Amino acid sequence: MATPRIRRLIAAASLPLVVAATMTALPSTANALSSDVVISAVYGGGGNSGAIFKNDYIELANLTDNAIDVSAWSVQYASAAGVVFQVTSLTGSIPAHGRYLIQQAAGAAGSVSLPTPDAIGTVPMSATSGVVALVTAQYSLVGCGTACATAPNVKDLVGYGATANVETLAAPALTNTTAIARSGSLTDTDNNAVDFTSGVPKATNSAGTTVSASDPGGPVDPTPGTTRIHDIQGAGRISPIVGQSVTNVPGIVTAVRVTGNSRGFWFQDPSADADPLTSEGLFVFTGSTSPTVVIGDSVLVTGRVTEYRPAAGAQTLTELGGPINTIRLTGGNALPAAVPVAFPDAYTKSGSLEAQPLEPSSYVLDWLEIHEGMRITVAEDTRLISPVNTAFSELWVTLKPGQNPTPRGGSIYPGYDALSSGRLMILSLNGAPAANVGSTLAAGTTGPLDYQSFGGYVLQATELGAITEGGLKRQKVLPPKKQGDLSVATYNVENLAATNPAAKFARLAEAVVTNLGKPDILALEEIQDNNGATNNGVVAADETVAKFIAAIQAAGGPTYDWRSIDPNNGTDGGEPGGNIRQVFLFNPARVTFVDRPGGDADTAVSVVRERPTSNQVSLSVSPGRIDPTSDAWASSRKPLVGEFLYDGNKQLFVVANHFNSKGGDAPLTSAVQPPVRSSEVQRVKQATEVHDFVKDLSDKSAGQARVVVLGDLNDYQFSPAIQTITGNGTLLKTLIDTLPADQRYSYIFDGNSQVLDHILISPAIKGYSYGVVHINAEFSDQASDHDPQIIRILTGCSADPLPTRCLPGSPVVDE
Repeated sequence: MATPRIRRLIAAASLPLVVAATMTALPSTANALSSDVVISAVYGGGGNSGAIFKNDYIELANLTDNAIDVSAWSVQYASAAGVVFQVTSLTGSIPAHGRYLIQQAAGAAGSVSLPTPDAIGTVPMSATSGVVALVTAQYSLVGCGTACATAPNVKDLVGYGATANVETLAAPALTNTTAIARSGSLTDTDNNAVDFTSGVPKATNSAGTTVSASDPGGPVDPTPGTTRIHDIQGAGRISPIVGQSVTNVPGIVTAVRVTGNSRGFWFQDPSADADPLTSEGLFVFTGSTSPTVVIGDSVLVTGRVTEYRPAAGAQTLTELGGPINTIRLTGGNALPAAVPVAFPDAYTKSGSLEAQPLEPSSYVLDWLEIHEGMRITVAEDTRLISPVNTAFSELWVTLKPGQNPTPRGGSIYPGYDALSSGRLMILSLNGAPAANVGSTLAAGTTGPLDYQSFGGYVLQATELGAITEGGLKRQKVLPPKKQGDLSVATYNVENLAATNPAAKFARLAEAVVTNLGKPDILALEEIQDNNGATNNGVVAADETVAKFIAAIQAAGGPTYDWRSIDPNNGTDGGEPGGNIRQVFLFNPARVTFVDRPGGDADTAVSVVRERPTSNQVSLSVSPGRIDPTSDAWASSRKPLVGEFLYDGNKQLFVVANHFNSKGGDAPLTSAVQPPVRSSEVQRVKQATEVHDFVKDLSDKSAGQARVVVLGDLNDYQFSPAIQTITGNGTLLKTLIDTLPADQRYSYIFDGNSQVLDHILISPAIKGYSYGVVHINAEFSDQASDHDPQIIRILTGCSADPLPTRCLPGSPVVDE
């Protein structure tokens, strides 16, 4: 499985504007940088003169997808100059992506009570300067002086006003009428001055109840402020007033998001300024609280200007966050006219985009940036270049139908510097019907332009054009021309476990029998252990494989035998607890697996020459794994090697692979272009390991060894990893390159039809036919997210010159 797609879809499910990382809190930390629970707000003016709230408070936020138990934790307060911390013990837990409110001492003034607190203390906090620490213990911090941020058990620390006990620099001082709150993304950078801004006190408890001092239930000021949306957006990628609070910004609500943990709404100023580089639209982030406004409301919004960066390397989304106060003036207003999407030819320029002026007439990413938050519309019929993902109502279309088309309606990814500039991602806020690649989306899809995790820019459609299915058919392998032809296939079956529904096994089995034509050898990737994602130390996959073999037999296929090696628990990456690995299925009526004992998770397979002067080679163990203790395979699958005999005891070596994913790479819309491909480093190391093993086979056999290297290599045919594993084509042949350029794909990501799966062969394999069997990636209804591939090694192809039937180019797939 290609992790980037999974990551992107998870993000699309809730479209979070909070970066969720660690899901389980540690009992102690080496420093105060926290990725799970943070201090989100501090207010010390409760009950003072001019205050609305009666009490001081401290608010916490959970950034993760799981509830976090804080029953053994505490919050602790010290004065700006003091070293004695007063402890308030916590109870219960903080819900996933929720808040937790600690009420402190009351004063004589104030008229509004906080929401029901989750914990209550009696600490009289300073209304100007002080220190608050979140501690994973319930005893007082002592002896840390002004370095308490790095004291043991300190999860987070905020020093505000005139204090030296801080994370890097102090947050703004408090007043009787202002609190400090963490920015909209809630990220902890260990710099209080950067992480916190001053604003109107606003407190939220674990039940999601919010009370704001700016709107405690009394009269409001309906006067528009002086700051407009285009002032916030500015003429660049970063707001010129980022970090500042703005009051009563006017606009018309154009869309509302009421699900997930990035709820909020888009609003747009109908009175545009004269600068075409300043967007007139903006997203208002309300977190896990659903906004009460509806489309067409005229509103005034008060909040803090933030730049939300959803992932490392990504661009930012300018938004209003922090304590939000929205005044509804009128409803039923006409929406600002939507701008027709009109992309220039070039996708992007190079370098740091945030440091360069916007050129929307030249570059797609610049055109998108100047319309961020605004209503845009697809004014013409378009073609789907990805299937509709109905679970997330997500699809991609091309606005340039003649650009890099595949024969089946997609858009090919031809190279790093040749990205299709016509692609547009659409996410329907009201759902989307199933449809396959090549279908037609009618003109009229309209909504605000967003920038969300991993998918980059996306049209959040309030109106979706009608979709007409294009009639795409799943492919099948042609029957073999001769009985002795040997078929070898590779298939990523996407986290297949014995606990999966029988329907998944049946779908995959039908593909093996009907679409792949019952291959003689089938290399499977992503076979999980018997209990799937349950993380309890089980590594055996015999039940998973047996269930799959039985499903194949029930579908009319042969009774396959199988070989694999169980990994060590938790060492091979993939879904936690799943222990994915590669597995060989083979038809014993057609091939013989040569078993050589001794292969296990830690033993490296090697090439053995039968006699010193002989070119006959074998494996030291079969099945075996290539150098499994090498750091190239850290948290990644180790290649599985097997020795087979076929067609009169001809020897064949098969290497099944699943290289590390592209997780961690910067998105295609990254802030620095070209995007950084950090995951590539490990894949090149893995490619080197496989290259060196195959070269040893070649050298010791004097080039006579028949070798098939196949699997999910998680990289493109033009990538450094593939060039490394093939020795730039001198050691192995990349079969995807034998197909026409517009047919080189087995996977679709971000609207790009691209290659992640491969079959590579040694020069000793003379006659063959090859193809990608398109049955999944282009379809909404998928058994897996990958398309399988197959090679048919043709019998009677040892003569020189090759007989006509042995020449490459003979089709294997029925189009």
